[in-house]
Amino acid sequence: MKTELSDPYKTYLHLSVWIVFVCMFYINMYLLIPRFFFKGRYEIYIILLILLVIGSLLIVMYVSNYMHVITAANLKVDKRQNMNFFNGILVSIPIILTTTTLKLFNRWIKDNKKISELKNLALTTELTSLRNQIQPHFLFNMLNNVKALIRKDPEMATEVIIKLSDFLRYQLYENDNDKTLLTGEINFITNFLKLEEIRRDHLKTTIQCEPELVKKNIFLPPHIFTAFIENAIKYSLSATEGTSFIHISFMASDGQLHFECRNSKDPKLALNPNKKYSGLGLTNTKRRLALLYQDDYQLNITVQETEYSVKLTIPI
Repeated sequence: MKTELSDPYKTYLHLSVWIVFVCMFYINMYLLIPRFFFKGRYEIYIILLILLVIGSLLIVMYVSNYMHVITAANLKVDKRQNMNFFNGILVSIPIILTTTTLKLFNRWIKDNKKISELKNLALTTELTSLRNQIQPHFLFNMLNNVKALIRKDPEMATEVIIKLSDFLRYQLYENDNDKTLLTGEINFITNFLKLEEIRRDHLKTTIQCEPELVKKNIFLPPHIFTAFIENAIKYSLSATEGTSFIHISFMASDGQLHFECRNSKDPKLALNPNKKYSGLGLTNTKRRLALLYQDDYQLNITVQETEYSVKLTIPI
């Protein structure tokens, strides 16, 4: 009689142990490792891992006691069964180690692939930067303006030369690092827009930035906003009614940097915005954002009848 009652007890016990093993596998693989281990929160990960093992042990003990009660009220599990039970729980340790190793190996492969793609993209961007970012007609027009200003307004000509020098220096020599200061990017954009204001009589530009952002040493990928600024400068030229404008703002909240760029546009371009507002610069920028931030960013582009706007949110 004792053997007959022990068989279902063993079956239910083994089933409960394996269910716990599966739960431990998925919790460690898809919850603890991504949220804590990969983010460098190792102490919290170890504590939660220990709690996971202890909790699993308590669950199996509760299930085994419950099965024992409903199977045979007076039946006692012998020591060999208890030993097998605890040996089964000890098996969870190599299972957790195995899942952690597999997850780390998978993460290593993905990171190497992303690094390779970023390097290839950086090489492509570097080869086309002089052609696509420093446009020849922009430089020729600025030099012609300087020539005319030297005769009419030497002080203004000096200011233009200084801004153009800072613009080119940042573009060519101070942009070799993977990260750059946000203040450097803002100064670069400011010089870019001021030069464009001097070149064009009916262009008004504004840049708004929270004072706290200027004081903080915030680092971000270089030229992450350049394509949007170039796009605004290019298509604000087509605004035929009233004064052309470009408005830019930087704000921060909850560990996120919010960038917005609005510019005037020709109402006729609203008929086919996708064709008019696409280009290599924007394509490369979108690809860079996807590689750098994966799903942890937001990019919204809105085309209205007389205005084009870009809103970008990235973590800082």
